[in-house]
Formats: sequence, C-alpha cells, structure tokens
Amino acid sequence: MNDFLRESFSYTKIYREIKKVERVCEPEKISYGSHKDQYYYFFNPEKVISDKLIVWIHGGGWNAGTPADFDYLGQRVAGEGYRLVSVGYRLSTVAKYPAQIEDVCAAYNHVMEYLKDKGIDTSKTIICGPSAGAHLSSILTYSKADQDRYGVDVSNVIGYVGWGGPYCFNKKSSLTLKLLEDMLFTKGYDRSQAEPLALMSKNHIPMLLIQSRHDGLVDFSFAEDFRDKALSLGMSCELYEVTDALDTHSWYTAGVFAKTREENKSLDKFFNWVEKL
Repeated sequence: MNDFLRESFSYTKIYREIKKVERVCEPEKISYGSHKDQYYYFFNPEKVISDKLIVWIHGGGWNAGTPADFDYLGQRVAGEGYRLVSVGYRLSTVAKYPAQIEDVCAAYNHVMEYLKDKGIDTSKTIICGPSAGAHLSSILTYSKADQDRYGVDVSNVIGYVGWGGPYCFNKKSSLTLKLLEDMLFTKGYDRSQAEPLALMSKNHIPMLLIQSRHDGLVDFSFAEDFRDKALSLGMSCELYEVTDALDTHSWYTAGVFAKTREENKSLDKFFNWVEKL
C-alpha cells in the first residue's frame, strides 16, 4: 500500500488514540480578535518543571483545525511539565492568505503581553508547528520581512521545531497539497511571499525539522531544502528522519502526541531536543 493510502486510512485510529490522552489541566481560552477562531489556549500545568514556554501553531491544511481540536496535544506537553500556548487562526475557508500569518503574528504578540502581565517568564520561548502549522510557524520565526510588517520580536525565542512542513512551493508538491495551496491563496497571489524557504532570513534561532520519507503528502526534500538554506546562512539546523512505524503525515505530525515518549522515538527526540536548549 502506498504512503498516500496509508495516510488516508490512518485518521480513524488516530482519533481513537487521542481520546485516550490523560487530561492534566484545564486550558485557559483567550481571544485576541473578533473572529471565533482568533483565540489561543494557555496550558499551565499544576506542576511546572521547565522554565521554557512552547508556542504551538496547529496544522490542518490551513482549512481545518482549532486549538480545541488539539487539546490532547496540550495535555501531553503539559503532562511533561511544560507551559504551552496553542494558537488558532482564521482558516482558508473564511479568509485567504495573508490572513493566517497576520493572525499568528497578532496572537504571538498578544501571548507575550498576556503572560508578561501574569508574571510568567517568556525569555525561553520555543515556537513549534506541524504541517500547515509548520508553514506558518516557520514564517513567524524566520521571516524578518513578516516580523517587521507585523511588529514581532523573536529575541526571546531559543528554538524552533517543525513537523512535516510544506516549506517550499514547487513541482514536488503532492496533488493534495496543491489543492490545499489553491484554497489558501487568491488567484494570482505571489506565493513566494508566503514560502518559508524564500522568506528565511538569518537569525539566532536553532531549528529541529522532523520529517518522514513515508509522509504521503509532503515531500522529504522540502525539509532538506529548508535545512540546506539555514546551514548556508550559518544557522543551526538538525533534520531528524522519522523511524517509527507510525510514519505517515497525520501520525507523526499529530497522532504522535497520543503516544508516550517510550512508545515513539520522534516524540522522545522532540522533548530531548527541547530539554537541551
């Protein structure tokens, strides 16, 4: 069975697995805009064991998903003793790009002010995202043009992690990915203005890219190209290849957080990398 079919048949099992994740805290819901999807969840576990803050931008092909849908992910990370903010944004079904990056940047700024007012240290922030969230979070982290445009300061960010990211827009995009991109952009939009690879500027933030050769949707070369550009700019980048049996797109970008570190090597890699920052 090819990887696309394995990906397509994975959804029901993933849904069953995520329902089993233990809830360790009740997230606080904070709005940063007037649209119903302009909000974020703040997971603040009772037992905080790390001084690092994780800012998470969810995936879903730009046309689906909310922080509420990924509550299990926040619970898993909070269960490891980390504070996590899970950011929502307007989807391509209601607003075309650049609405999504506008929202992500606005949410990030709101998060920093909100946590500052609560007396929470944000000096060790790690920005993360899977799939479409990897696309948006990588622009937030590495596009100086967008940071200047939306007034984002990433001097407090100490690391970036992306899973299964469409960092490039080129002929290697799968048919499904091309359809999702066509939904994201208006006809004639200059997609280089939304391509993480083209927008990347040198900064101090090291990155970990987690990618599978059996993704089924996103070509492995996208992560390789993103890594190569980072290295050419003198930046630190590690590309980790998924070796777990659950290696199709939705499993390793979302379903992985239904597993434990002992059960999944790429999840353990993520936490180990973050812990060493």
